[in-house]
Amino acid sequence: MEKIPMTRAGHTALETELKQLKSIERPAIIKAIAEAREHGDLSENAEYHSAKEKQSFIEGRIKELEGVISLADVIDPTKMSGPIKFGATVTLVDEDTDEEKTYQIVGEYEAKIENGLLNIKSPIARALIGKEEGDSVEVRTPGGEKSYEVLKIVYA
Repeated sequence: MEKIPMTRAGHTALETELKQLKSIERPAIIKAIAEAREHGDLSENAEYHSAKEKQSFIEGRIKELEGVISLADVIDPTKMSGPIKFGATVTLVDEDTDEEKTYQIVGEYEAKIENGLLNIKSPIARALIGKEEGDSVEVRTPGGEKSYEVLKIVYA
């Protein structure tokens, strides 16, 4: 299987979520299922069915997280420099609106655009890879063509 690139912070967040699911969520749902069973007829017991559904979701998420963590290739951006690559924090300016945006290019399992964490597989991240400060970047987005200028590249 292919390694999954991620930052140390992303890896730690996934491990924390996995620990939470295994040590808190899983035991709580097992207890909820046991309590719902005590209410009698399972065929008409909404609490039981809801708890079983939640258990299924938790077990699926645990399996997914274990798989991702086992394939993780943790990359330390502080040891990098030069043109834009995985882990770079990039400040861009939209050449049409002069709006500045700052993104860190991260793995798909830690990406959260509203927090400035840009998925390495996104169109804008793919367009930025290999660019340097001062370069102009054309990006084809679902909303049309966008032009950005790279203002700053930081590896922190």
